[in-house]
Amino acid sequence: MSRPLLLIVALPLLGPAVLAATARGAEPDRNWAATEPADADNDYAFQGEYLGQIHAVCGTPVPFGIQVVALGSRQFSAIGYRGGLPGNGGGSQETITWEGTRNSDTLVLKGPRGRVIVRPDVATVVDAARQAVGNLGKVRRVSRTLGAFPPVGAIVLFDGSDTEQFQDAKTTAEGLLEAGPVTKMPLSDFQLHLEFKVPYMPLARDQARGNSGVYVQLRYEVQILDSFGLAPLANGCAALYRQQRPDLNMCFPPLAWQTFDIHFTAPRWNDQGQKTADARITVLHNGVRVHNDRVVATKTGAGKEEGPEHLPLRLQFHGNPVQFRNIWLVVK
Repeated sequence: MSRPLLLIVALPLLGPAVLAATARGAEPDRNWAATEPADADNDYAFQGEYLGQIHAVCGTPVPFGIQVVALGSRQFSAIGYRGGLPGNGGGSQETITWEGTRNSDTLVLKGPRGRVIVRPDVATVVDAARQAVGNLGKVRRVSRTLGAFPPVGAIVLFDGSDTEQFQDAKTTAEGLLEAGPVTKMPLSDFQLHLEFKVPYMPLARDQARGNSGVYVQLRYEVQILDSFGLAPLANGCAALYRQQRPDLNMCFPPLAWQTFDIHFTAPRWNDQGQKTADARITVLHNGVRVHNDRVVATKTGAGKEEGPEHLPLRLQFHGNPVQFRNIWLVVK
């Protein structure tokens, strides 16, 4: 039996830094990024996941989860899930959305069905009649596959000790792998485990927010993006880029370590160079299956054209400081 996603109550993270441009009243830098909580702005402490129970109209307590997203300059959005957070009971039912502004140590989110009053460690849900219906505690979820050890026979691509398995690899001062490298070995069928962290970029939007990707055979991209607090999208995190959205958006907040576990079966070709079977892929995002043996009929986005030759794997650099660790694969 697989372990559930761990839920750990997180202490408030009170990053002391603020955006200098905002403080001066100048145009804020939309490319500004923090790779550690200590470098984040004061909004970061409010962003994250909140979980608990609220009292429904009938008075019965029901599980409820909220994801709060920082949008820069004290602005926020949030999405609420009846049943709990995605992957822990929620994500497949109707959602509720709010927007709001932080004032000092309190964030007030407003929507057509009430409001949410957020402090760094608790969110109070208030209905349209201005009655408090529940308090949700801030949680930090951890993927069930985080820190997974490579099994016997696995090829360790990166464990922090060296980058011998990659071309064009660079590491941070903390020993993390930066986006951009390509494996030296070509790949066919495999099982891959990797851990990644997207930066905190509150002023960025859409594809400019923590963008990277796992390019299998340089052809098929499993997107990496800060899609926290959004509906599943065909160009969002864990999507087969622009082809197939994930079944569930399992994004954790930026600066949390996340996992991909990818099972890939390469397309098959006959001696005449004709494709006889499409590629297939299974993806677990933070331990939850979001693509199940999905057919990939053609290359994704800017990937190379399909062909019978085996090509390597790239961790895409798209201008944002996405970082990686604990990468290994099993060749099938």
